[in-house]
Amino acid sequence: MTDLRDVLEARRIVAAHLPETPMWSYPVLDAAVGAEVFVKHENVQPTGAFKVRGGINLLARMADRSRGVLTYSTGNHAQSIAYAARLYGVACSIVMPENPNPAKVAAVEALGATVEIAGPTMVEAAEHARALAGRTGTRLISPADEPDIIAGVGTLYFEVLTARPDLDAVFVPVGSGTGAAAACLVAGALAPKCQVIGVQSAQAPAAHDSWRLGELVSRPMKTVVDGLATGSAFATPQAVMRDGLADFMLVSDDEIVQAQRMLLTEAHTLAEGAGAAALAALLARRERFAGRRVAVICTGANAGPAELARLLTA
Repeated sequence: MTDLRDVLEARRIVAAHLPETPMWSYPVLDAAVGAEVFVKHENVQPTGAFKVRGGINLLARMADRSRGVLTYSTGNHAQSIAYAARLYGVACSIVMPENPNPAKVAAVEALGATVEIAGPTMVEAAEHARALAGRTGTRLISPADEPDIIAGVGTLYFEVLTARPDLDAVFVPVGSGTGAAAACLVAGALAPKCQVIGVQSAQAPAAHDSWRLGELVSRPMKTVVDGLATGSAFATPQAVMRDGLADFMLVSDDEIVQAQRMLLTEAHTLAEGAGAAALAALLARRERFAGRRVAVICTGANAGPAELARLLTA
């Protein structure tokens, strides 16, 4: 099981490649929410999302990189692995489901990875990736069932909670669950009074329902928020979240778009849908957290053309 020692080791590895990201409080946003809100800006990572931390840590700790790596992802995890693979000179292949975000495909290919499209959803893309890895011997990287990824992502929450150990809560978007699991691990060690609250789209509630039921389940994916579009839960982060999350909320896609607009206007921040989900959940619970200190993780900025069009439509 990943613990704080693993996060500290990952911090040493990640710090050689990435500086700490800023965390700001914006007076206009604070006034609109009615709380002291700290926005952790993972949207400024070189890949545009927090996941790059996990990719760097995993590739750094791989004993044998000669086989190359293969993973499946709608985009941000793919960019994380592709970025890390380029750092360490490792061949990288990505399997994506049909109709992927074109900006994310272009970004992955620009990092030197190859992209293969397979299946209508992540479920079929994952099946194809597993079969391909079995035939080629390539190291298959799970988007979430990788302790080294969770430890790498934990460096984000180490930064948050060493800067603001007095936080009452941190809201974390959940797709595969690596971010929420990492937040639980670090908060439990450094700030046990800080509540970790997971957030997922109500249109793709697999991780939320798995946490509530205490067993891994699959659910339909109807969300337009591709960073949260996971149809099945992952065992490793679920095991950590089960004991560590104070709550797990569902928000609508419309609420997420409203939060994106608020980040854009009140915090000068372009967030993809997943990156605004934390704020959407806080807005839904603003009475409960009125006057308190809260962090929201802006996990990424990789909004595609369709998403930008929705965001800019009044």
